[in-house]
Amino acid sequence: MKQEYQQFKQLLQEFLPDSQIISDPLRTLAYGTDASFYRLIPQLVVRPESEQDVARIIRLANNHKIPVTFRAAGTSLSGQAITDSVLIQLRDGWKNISINEDASQITLQPGVIGGQANKTLAPFNKKIGPDPASINTAMIGGIAANNASGMCCGTAQNSYRTLHSMKLVLADGTSLDTGDSQSVASFKNSHKGLLAALESLAHQTRSNETLRQRIEHKYRLKNTTGYALNSLVDYEDPIDIMQHLMIGSEGTLGFLSEITYNTVDEHPNKASALVFFPSVQITCEAVAILKQTPVSAVEMMDRAGLRSIEEKEGMPSFIKELPDDAAALLVESRSGCPTHLAEQVEQIKHAIESLETVQPVEFTTDPAEYSKYWAIRKGLFPAVGAMRKTGTTVIIEDVAFPVPQLADAVHDLHQIFEKWHYDEALIFGHALEGNLHFVFTQSFDSQSETDRYEGLMDDVAAMVVDKYDGSLKAEHGTGRNMAPYVEKEWGTDAYALMWEIKELFDPDNILNPGVLLNRNAQVHLENLKPMPAADPLIDKCIECGFCEPTCPSRDLTLTPRQRIVIWREIARLEANGENPERLAELRKEYLYQGIDTCAACGLCSTTCPVEINTGDLTRAVRSRNNENHTKLAQWVAEHYGGIMKVSKAAFIGADLTHALIGSKAMSAICDTTRKISGGRVQKWTPSMPKAAAKINTQRPIVNPDAPKVVYLPSCASRAMGPARGDEDQTSLADKTEQLLRKAGFEVIYPENLDQLCCGMPFQSKGMFDAADFKASETDRMLLAATQNGEYPVLSDTSPCSLRLKDNIDQRLRLLDTVEFIHEYLLDRLVITPADETVALHITCSTTRMGAAEKLKQIVEACVTKVVIPADITCCGFAGDKGFSTPELNESALRTLKPAVEGCKTGYSTSRTCEIGLSHHSGIDYKSIIYLLDRVSQPKLSNRDTTPENKLIQAHT
Repeated sequence: MKQEYQQFKQLLQEFLPDSQIISDPLRTLAYGTDASFYRLIPQLVVRPESEQDVARIIRLANNHKIPVTFRAAGTSLSGQAITDSVLIQLRDGWKNISINEDASQITLQPGVIGGQANKTLAPFNKKIGPDPASINTAMIGGIAANNASGMCCGTAQNSYRTLHSMKLVLADGTSLDTGDSQSVASFKNSHKGLLAALESLAHQTRSNETLRQRIEHKYRLKNTTGYALNSLVDYEDPIDIMQHLMIGSEGTLGFLSEITYNTVDEHPNKASALVFFPSVQITCEAVAILKQTPVSAVEMMDRAGLRSIEEKEGMPSFIKELPDDAAALLVESRSGCPTHLAEQVEQIKHAIESLETVQPVEFTTDPAEYSKYWAIRKGLFPAVGAMRKTGTTVIIEDVAFPVPQLADAVHDLHQIFEKWHYDEALIFGHALEGNLHFVFTQSFDSQSETDRYEGLMDDVAAMVVDKYDGSLKAEHGTGRNMAPYVEKEWGTDAYALMWEIKELFDPDNILNPGVLLNRNAQVHLENLKPMPAADPLIDKCIECGFCEPTCPSRDLTLTPRQRIVIWREIARLEANGENPERLAELRKEYLYQGIDTCAACGLCSTTCPVEINTGDLTRAVRSRNNENHTKLAQWVAEHYGGIMKVSKAAFIGADLTHALIGSKAMSAICDTTRKISGGRVQKWTPSMPKAAAKINTQRPIVNPDAPKVVYLPSCASRAMGPARGDEDQTSLADKTEQLLRKAGFEVIYPENLDQLCCGMPFQSKGMFDAADFKASETDRMLLAATQNGEYPVLSDTSPCSLRLKDNIDQRLRLLDTVEFIHEYLLDRLVITPADETVALHITCSTTRMGAAEKLKQIVEACVTKVVIPADITCCGFAGDKGFSTPELNESALRTLKPAVEGCKTGYSTSRTCEIGLSHHSGIDYKSIIYLLDRVSQPKLSNRDTTPENKLIQAHT
């Protein structure tokens, strides 16, 4: 670290704990990487938890002339969230949300994910205006700082137009709350010069007729190139001017610590149509017509885009036969009233009925159907990412044109692609606003490739600006990527005005220097991110960061994106041998940061555009690291029944000791022993289960005519019973059998049950041969028990269900607890919902199996209120990680306890997950089997304790 940063770090340590100041090589690289194709490695990463701390950091930076850059989610694409100086990163302390009484306004801290803001507003049929494609990952700080928009919001509902007020910190460390009259009065007194200068700039701008008209003309389209000069024309009050200049300023004018938006309506009734046209010309004619109709979104896809997804499952076969100039529009209309929506659809269809289409125009109001259409549209960007060559990156550019000239602009873009040999490039975008994205792959491993990219961008800039007077950045922000072209788009006077604004707010140029405005004409070609081949499992990663909110280790160590970043750097250093000391340090630190604290849950694959499961990389590395233990793993697999007996004996011993000495003494002894052993002794908590009762697998068949089910209790269910103190001391296996018999099933257990295992304990450690051995053994036993698939199989633990589904004979129909209840039990039971509030944890495996919605439906049928904590994804227990690496479980569940306050009990579908959930929540978590059994009775029972059952008895 450079000396000035060592001194700066020492000054930071006077008021920040060491945990909030990061300087090691691994984490500065990992945390410093964003979704752009640029790379700068910060000297320091600082994680303040309050506005006061941010103000102190900025004042300190100003005094010592140390540049700072602000980072929220790091999903921006233009290089505006990276630095080689000090990166200020927002974490848990920046997620407060509040709404006013009628939900007409929402106040958000910058660390709130946009999608979470919308979930909070959903019960009121409201949402925030901006709707970028990254809304389920992007945070409010970045959404506002980039003036991000999206598919539906256009220019009328972006951050600039829906802003009510904000809290901000300026370059001198001063805080201002524009929604608080006292704060504004104080600021007007302390910063008279700044406000007078702003007022003067606004007056000069409005008085300069040519400049004013230029500004008004530029903002007829979506535009995020440079500063929001329209604020100087739209507003006269310098406070209003200031807060609107902050929107889209990319952290170069100040830090936005809170924003209050005016919300917009989220109409519950929607209709969508995917309309195919024989040519781009006709498609763009349709756009111009549709702009005059009640549409909420019109998304365009060119032929190259359609070609990239035409082979995907569910795509209509006629797409393959479309002519080369064909294109499609995804059209959506929304309304608060179904009848009104139907009228709107007819109006839209009538408006374009004179145009030639490849297929008849058909709208659908079925969410399942129109979700498929939107999946097609959203799949265009990742389709290019999945097909690209290893070592290349995916670039998505963002331009806007007047809608009447859209067809010509698309043609010109295609000509430029052909000139520079970007044969894979495709175009899609928000056609209603003339906003097009074009996606292509790019290598930067040679000067000729960099020159090719430069030529492309120069030609695009010339075409967009000189021919169409369009926008070089419509919604992705200027960043480093477009900074050299700002003057070309805006002209000399407007560009000079932007520099005046920058110097007025940040005279020492410490706030994100080089971003948005940069006099280096080559900055967009410098500090390009290397994308070396690292492992086929992760080489397709585009480092977008969409995986990060799902990851249980995101606040402890690394996210999936960050693991891949480090693994790529290790691969690069191994290949070129340029820095052996750095390589050795990264390898050493990655063992804990990347491997030991990875839950390998696979949730990252559910949000990854190219479906990468970073857990596969983790398991592959563990496999290489554990090569010397493969024989031992195989021995354990072959003697699994004996190992299970030893495990149960350990639970018995621990429970007896717990009963004898109590929780406090037991925790103290175990924690001390674990510390002395260097973590080799497993973590014990009061939520640790007792040994499960032995399962009686030989119960006789009572009713030969009854439906049969083969029940496979997992090894966790067979070994782990309820915890000491749990209200219901029945083991999960016994409770499941009781419920199945209540529903009229005869229960069959597979032979050699004590020996069976799905293989997950071995797979998670990279012992793949042993894992497959166990899965194959279980498969054989299940085939025999089901008479080659005649009966369904119930698996009672969701991670095991997921593993087995991928590793058993296709004749077997294996269902997880959730699936089996939903398909077989709900119709066989009378449920009387309990009047209580319960917590629900949806395991990562349940999510990956696509059963989350079914699980919610089951629990909602059983109780009057269900709480699903918003910030909890995977619990991080990860089989035995909760014992061996308990800090992962603790970090993943750090927000659980306050989220479930008021809940009587918690429910889930994995016994090991429930141990950690119980420990960190303060309430007992157990399988949903217990809940369903408690609130249900058989439909054909002679008991008539409920009105429903009386009705059933009367008709049977």
